[in-house]
Amino acid sequence: MSLRQTEDELTRDMLASTASFIDAVGGTNGDNPTNITPSDVDSVVQALLTNNAYTIMDNIEGEDKFGTAPVRNAYFGMGHTALTPNLNAMPGFVQKNQYPSPMLALYSEWGAQGNVRFLLSSIGSITPNASNLNANVYNIFVAGMESYAVVEQDGYSAAFIYRPPIYDGPLALNASVGYKFAQVPRLLNDQWLINLRCTLQ
Repeated sequence: MSLRQTEDELTRDMLASTASFIDAVGGTNGDNPTNITPSDVDSVVQALLTNNAYTIMDNIEGEDKFGTAPVRNAYFGMGHTALTPNLNAMPGFVQKNQYPSPMLALYSEWGAQGNVRFLLSSIGSITPNASNLNANVYNIFVAGMESYAVVEQDGYSAAFIYRPPIYDGPLALNASVGYKFAQVPRLLNDQWLINLRCTLQ
């Protein structure tokens, strides 16, 4: 596990335990929460707009290119890679290769639905066996600008530490490697980030 991944996981767990949530209800899998649908995304966007949360990304203007579509100014929706089939199946979902300018997409970006651009990771948040039918619930953190941050205590950022063998033991046989950091992830405004909870289709 890398140092930066540890930081990401701590931030993920903070968001999962503290963010306000909206359950997906528009799906057809018979569970609660349901699989994600465009109406669920719209509900989250409406709530963030009502709370005066600024979008993070600017729009991508449409161009005269086959198979592309314009992309609205958007919030970030951060979720697990297991969501890819359900996102692809949503009506109106725009894959990032369909952006008029795909180079403007982030590396982890999967695509956009309405005013949300989805960023997926294999360490995205899952709450095991938490639905009505005992299925895993996938947390999608839909964030507005400056909704959360990582506070470096006393300006103490992450430090990677390497001690070569000559300094690590009397026989200079073994090196040691480690890292340390004094950081706290926290919500800055609870109204500007919503956890959209859903299950899989």
